[in-house]
Amino acid sequence: MVSTRTLMLCALQVLLVACQAQTGPDPAALAAKARARAAFEASEQSWRRARVAELTRPDGWTSLIGLHWLEPGTHRVGSGADNGIRLAMGPAHLGIFQVKKDGTVFFTADTDVTLDGVTSRGGQLRSDADPAGASVIGFDDGKGQAMVIARGGRLALRVKHADADSRLRFTGLDYWPGGPDWILPARFIPHPPGTTLSVMNVLGMTEPMPNPGVLEFRRNGTRYRLEALDQGDGQLFIVFADATSGHGSYGAGRFLQAPWPDAQGQVRLDFNRAYNPPCAFTLFATCPLPPPQNRLRLRVEAGEKAYRKPAPLVPSA
Repeated sequence: MVSTRTLMLCALQVLLVACQAQTGPDPAALAAKARARAAFEASEQSWRRARVAELTRPDGWTSLIGLHWLEPGTHRVGSGADNGIRLAMGPAHLGIFQVKKDGTVFFTADTDVTLDGVTSRGGQLRSDADPAGASVIGFDDGKGQAMVIARGGRLALRVKHADADSRLRFTGLDYWPGGPDWILPARFIPHPPGTTLSVMNVLGMTEPMPNPGVLEFRRNGTRYRLEALDQGDGQLFIVFADATSGHGSYGAGRFLQAPWPDAQGQVRLDFNRAYNPPCAFTLFATCPLPPPQNRLRLRVEAGEKAYRKPAPLVPSA
């Protein structure tokens, strides 16, 4: 027979195990987890504030008011009805743009302007394809800007204004829940030097873009790959679509930037930082679209949601 002492020892052991089970997780571990979450949230809020500030700068993406194609010839530009290219706002007569067959562009001002920040009556203009960047024509006391951009072998006049309705009535950004589990390690698989990827933009133009390699990562045990582009700004640039595109996220995909790989070929992909392209905010941008290789069969419920544009203004009676 089992002795009373043995029974008491067994009972005490059961009670000890039960008490240990009731103590729960290690308080130190819980505190460390809470600190990590707080640091993550603070970092996200800081990034989001910087993102909104960049979008809504006086010359940010929300300030675009026009995109006008420039064919060879002479173009009169201004907000007046007698111009060949009519601006949505700005001086009645900004000036004359002369486009040569070889792609050079000359500007003659009809009002007070600056050229690259210096008071000017005009001159030859650089496009954004020039290594020095596009020449910037300033008007309306610096509130307006005009510059020549090159897309698909054509030239266009991009116009911005700080008083653009899309900027003044910016509605803010919404985000997917995301979280630290959307910060994923990826392996960088380099392509041969000089590799390019044909990328179509929203205008239907296709241009080759430097394509240094592919990023391979896993989510819930499934492997995914994303082609990375190089825009020359020191980071990898990714244009992707996923199962939320058009279903909560912007339909034409999102952008993501990532650091170049470390010595072990590893890259940190933070999908919490997936952001909308300029075309989500304006009709006057020329955004690249996700290449077929970057259309993920995955719901990326992190990063920015689709932008809610302001309701159209109703003309007063």
